[in-house]
Amino acid sequence: MSLSGFAAPLWFLLLLLVAGLVVGYLWVQRRRRRYTLRFANLAMLERVAPHTPGWPRHVPLALLLIALALLSVALSGPTAEQKVPRNRATVMLVIDVSLSMQATDVTPSRLAAAQRSATIFADDLTPGINLGLVSFAGSPTVLVSPTTDRASVKEAIGNLKLAEATATGEAIYAALAAIEAFGAASGGGEGLPPARIVLMADGKQTVPTPYPDKPRGSFPAAMAAGDAGIPISTISFGTSYGRVEINGTSQPVAADDDSMRRIAELSNGQFFEAESADALDDVYSTLGEQIGYETKRADASKPWLMAGTALTLLSAASIVILWRRSVP
Repeated sequence: MSLSGFAAPLWFLLLLLVAGLVVGYLWVQRRRRRYTLRFANLAMLERVAPHTPGWPRHVPLALLLIALALLSVALSGPTAEQKVPRNRATVMLVIDVSLSMQATDVTPSRLAAAQRSATIFADDLTPGINLGLVSFAGSPTVLVSPTTDRASVKEAIGNLKLAEATATGEAIYAALAAIEAFGAASGGGEGLPPARIVLMADGKQTVPTPYPDKPRGSFPAAMAAGDAGIPISTISFGTSYGRVEINGTSQPVAADDDSMRRIAELSNGQFFEAESADALDDVYSTLGEQIGYETKRADASKPWLMAGTALTLLSAASIVILWRRSVP
């Protein structure tokens, strides 16, 4: 820990006092020995300077000096980086429920695996985070506005139903609108709370156009999120060989990594890919750590204070023990 990690480093000047005490004690011991050796009569020397307990007599002062050094560090206000739960943030979980989510390349199906992982994510997210839910296929639906009530979010996740088409851009716009509405209602004098969108999708955008860079597409929506300071963490879910049967025809439904990566880049977010249920669990776990906690410099003086106090008490106890031994 560097000096920049202390709130009041001037208290380290007390260590000069500790060093002065050490030098003074050594000088006294040397002077005492010099005067003692002036006695020529060894018999008289034994009477004047009886046998001392040896090195144990130095223990009390040694403990006290170490205690003073530790207490000096404590007074200097040491700080350390610590993870602390966020108490004020908004997260919109946006889940694709298009027909491609019935693919079984992820056991038992993409949708079932997504529901299980999203439920665990909601359970593990720190209590102070406001979590909302948007599902989307051909159009988005805000199922739950941001709330700290995890039960309502988990119930909505469990009731997700499949539908046709994929409106990724519209889903992002819906999430942004939900965040804005919640912030306007709860921001108060503290300003808007930090927010993030977690977008999980398994395929390409199909409506209002299959081209994500067109108006109301996923790329303009991602840029709007970036401009608003709301990063999008994208999860491309599924494999390259996934297939589903639609209207009696088997169709390939490969995960669209490229589009999801681009959405994350345009919004200053992060891209993740998950080809299995376990991989999706890992992604949500990582996001839970990133979203639910922040690193702050916090007071770290307590261990130093406890150690200094303990050694002070040990010093006092050792003085009593040596005094009792010296009493005839």
